[in-house]
Amino acid sequence: MSQSEIDKIFDKVTEGVKLSIQRLIEKTKKEDGELVISRNGKVVRVKARELNK
Repeated sequence: MSQSEIDKIFDKVTEGVKLSIQRLIEKTKKEDGELVISRNGKVVRVKARELNK
């Protein structure tokens, strides 16, 4: 497998992960829920509606 093919696969996987995260945030917003994320190395709970501010 050439480096170009590896880069294309890597880009597709990265875009898929970004899309999944975006969908998770939107779904959680609709449910007025919260997500657990890492902020400055600490685990925190954040309301999903606060993430795009």
